[in-house]
Amino acid sequence: MLECRDLCFHYDRFEPGETPDFHFSFRLAPGECLSVEGPSGSGKSTLLGLLAGFLEPAGGTLAWQGQDLLALPPWERGVTTVFQEHNLFDQLPVWLNVGLGLAPDMKLSREQRARIHEGLAEVGLEGLHDRLPGELSGGQRQRVALLRALLRGSRVLLLDEPFSGLDEATRDGLWTLVRRQKAAGAAVVLVSHDRDDIAALADRRCRLEGGRLRPVAERLA
Repeated sequence: MLECRDLCFHYDRFEPGETPDFHFSFRLAPGECLSVEGPSGSGKSTLLGLLAGFLEPAGGTLAWQGQDLLALPPWERGVTTVFQEHNLFDQLPVWLNVGLGLAPDMKLSREQRARIHEGLAEVGLEGLHDRLPGELSGGQRQRVALLRALLRGSRVLLLDEPFSGLDEATRDGLWTLVRRQKAAGAAVVLVSHDRDDIAALADRRCRLEGGRLRPVAERLA
């Protein structure tokens, strides 16, 4: 269980109409996906930054299965974030970009290399392992980024509009990968404004209003 209780953050600088104070509370079970909706500036990125450890809260608690995550640096939390921008290393070939999820020092074992090649074939990128990111389409780059995240097997997966701008077939394939991660026990937080993404993945929905998460009862067809 991912438990977030009154996780607080305050911005000293903010524009008129923006919310400077945030208080996040929710519980998310393993294998469950919570969608977070809200307009620009409502705090979606702030929430993900706090969960991942990129931002330091002013108060509150964050725990996974009773373990205090706030006491851990980002790389020890077991939390992986996939952004809308693919965030790949342009100078590294595809297979090494994926391999960074398994071995940040890039010292990959034979078994890990096999997993990378199997994964690339599974997401329709077989034969492209030696290409650089700049030689791929946007959808292909996003598949590389998501595969890298999923091969890590993180217990918490944060998705920040990762399917935006992708064609229907590519999105459907990536949804399948995320569902598989959920089935393996990962808790997923999905930030999205896209009704199709939410309907495909979310078990529960919430909306950011006034710096707080509010449940959304509406079901998507």
